[in-house]
Amino acid sequence: MNNTISIGEPWMWVAFVAFVLVMLALDLFVFGGNKAHKMSAKAAAAWSLAWVGLALLFNVGLWWHLNGTVGQEIADRKALEFLTGYLIEKSLSVDNIFIFLLIFSSFHVAAEYQRRVLVFGVLGAVVMRAVMILAGAWLVREFNWVLYIFGFFLIVTGMRMLIMAEKAPDLEKNLVLKFARRHLRIAEGDHGEKFTMMQDGVRYFTPLFLVLILIEASDLVFAVDSIPAIFAITTDPFIVFTSNIFAIMGLRALYFLMADVADRFQLLKYGLAMVLTFIGAKMLIAPWYHVPVAASLAIVAVLIGASVIASLIATRKESA
Repeated sequence: MNNTISIGEPWMWVAFVAFVLVMLALDLFVFGGNKAHKMSAKAAAAWSLAWVGLALLFNVGLWWHLNGTVGQEIADRKALEFLTGYLIEKSLSVDNIFIFLLIFSSFHVAAEYQRRVLVFGVLGAVVMRAVMILAGAWLVREFNWVLYIFGFFLIVTGMRMLIMAEKAPDLEKNLVLKFARRHLRIAEGDHGEKFTMMQDGVRYFTPLFLVLILIEASDLVFAVDSIPAIFAITTDPFIVFTSNIFAIMGLRALYFLMADVADRFQLLKYGLAMVLTFIGAKMLIAPWYHVPVAASLAIVAVLIGASVIASLIATRKESA
């Protein structure tokens, strides 16, 4: 398989990580992430557009920098890799939104407390992504054949998603939740947005903390599915990391945007399953045929777009 040139200079890594930390700090301390309130659909739409705009602006800036330093050919390729990776990660993140909805509804979490959980969920996801991407990049660099394992894993995951598309996970059987309830002191009742509380001089964890654990666990499972997918597009750690993080940073706003209309996208999971299967197949046939990045971008866009349109048509017919 192709080894791509790594374009991530140290100052670029530092600047991007600093940008992420500043945005998280603004969200927590300036834009109300530390206060209980419900994000409106209008605000969620504005933030979603802002994050998509920032991702595209970053890509333009990356292309401009590379065009002036390493030439247009590499600049064009890296910009296309980022755009394709971002679309894949953004699309797959929608599946995580369905899990978030299930978790919040199962624990009867009020809308005004969901934002804080998701802020810390995103923070945890960023750390997990950084570790997993760097580990994955090292594995690919040292053992190139691991890409074929990624490909096989994605095909299995895609087929499993197709089979399980209509089945909702049973949270009561979740091993992480069982372990937490067995080993942590859990306070009963509603305790607002607190994750811990003192009761009779003893520290207890609230049910909202269990929700946070499940959110982080679902992020981890999502990362295991999505990170191998982007390695099919590029093995450049900087492109993999930045496209992943931009998709994750916009996940919370996308959740609040889709929370009330998620049932309109019933067929989207089939499109996502086909995307994973296609990417896995792309990785496995690489020794004989290299699917161009532009073709991968077009195929992913068509699969996602078709499943969204089909979902809207199907739900409109049902409501009619």
